[in-house]
Amino acid sequence: MASNETKSESKGHHEPNHGAELTDSIKLGPEGDYVMKLAGGIGLGFLVVSIGLGAAAGDAFKQFFHSYLVAFTWGLSIVLGALYWVTLQHLVNAKWSVVLRRIAELLAQGLILMALLAVPIVVTVAQHNDVLFPWLNHDLMHNNHVLHKKLGYLNTPFFLARMAVYFGFWILLARFYLKRSLEQDKSAASAYEVTMAKTAPPSMIAFALTVTFAAFDLIMTLDPLWFSTIFGVYYFAGCVLAVHSALTLAMFWLQSNGRLAKSVTKEHYHDVGKMMFAFTIFWAYIGFSQFMLIWYANIPEETHWFIQRLEGEWTVISYLLIIVHFVIPFFFLLSRHIKRNPKTLAIGAVWILLVHFLDLHWLIMPNLHQRGFSFHPLDITTLLAVGCLLVAFVLFMAKQVNLLPTKDPRLKKSLAFENI
Repeated sequence: MASNETKSESKGHHEPNHGAELTDSIKLGPEGDYVMKLAGGIGLGFLVVSIGLGAAAGDAFKQFFHSYLVAFTWGLSIVLGALYWVTLQHLVNAKWSVVLRRIAELLAQGLILMALLAVPIVVTVAQHNDVLFPWLNHDLMHNNHVLHKKLGYLNTPFFLARMAVYFGFWILLARFYLKRSLEQDKSAASAYEVTMAKTAPPSMIAFALTVTFAAFDLIMTLDPLWFSTIFGVYYFAGCVLAVHSALTLAMFWLQSNGRLAKSVTKEHYHDVGKMMFAFTIFWAYIGFSQFMLIWYANIPEETHWFIQRLEGEWTVISYLLIIVHFVIPFFFLLSRHIKRNPKTLAIGAVWILLVHFLDLHWLIMPNLHQRGFSFHPLDITTLLAVGCLLVAFVLFMAKQVNLLPTKDPRLKKSLAFENI
């Protein structure tokens, strides 16, 4: 990611617009309360509707839990992407992103909500109910020689312990960064900046490991026979795409309501758009690499997962994903003008969040509907429930805080940031 900031420093020049000052509205107004209450009410309403539809669907709530898992992993990908984004900015001592960092810090707080929303999934495992995860079926695991060898990993106590470690670490890290950032708002002491920077390297390693294994546990083990060592990276690529899309929409909404109107410029949109473009390519690269290596090796325990998605009605979705998740975003985001226009970039962000949901549907639903693609109203109601509750929770966390870190020593450079 190139910028005048880097270019100027390398040549010993001063920043253009070095005198840029903070003159913005940096607190949420009444519109924040209104949207928070509206989104919270809609989210709770759709959650109740989803439970009712799940009971009516029968078959031991299988449709509800699979639809809920798709929506849950979609919401989780946004907040995990936010935690990654915040950690990365401190890791590389980024200056351009300071005006956006508080928004990402607040998005990362959504991990608290996602921990609560994980309860239904965790309860099914604690009750040894195989409505979602086949490996909870005692006979299946003990009668299959290959699966029997996986019992050391695929067992209830170890799964619950891993979930506790994942969410415990994520929430602690998210709270740490927000707390230190808010303390920095009260005092310009450089100690806060140093502490957050020193925490970033080990945290990024731990983040990579926990996200990888969480992707294994929540999605890959839906088919306990299948395995892919690159699957965690595939889910991570979706997380990064999701958070940059969410950041774009958050910036667009805030500026539409008169917040951060001068602080966040087309230069910042441009850099976020470049990351959306880059990770569109990265997602396609990882997806193709996973498919090519497994298909070429032709090992039955691996290839059956792709065969299931390349037969019947799932074939259409598989090829559709290539077009809507890669080809269309690639050419749309290729233009510099698209990335520098908040409205057009927001359109791209909505598109990416929707196709990311389709991607997760493609990963999860064939385990329930093996014969082909099947749409159920629960797929929409659970998505709206998780999405609206997440919006409400983040706005609740943002009510009493500044929308950018006012005393970060790098803020002035961020305000004056220009792309090359």
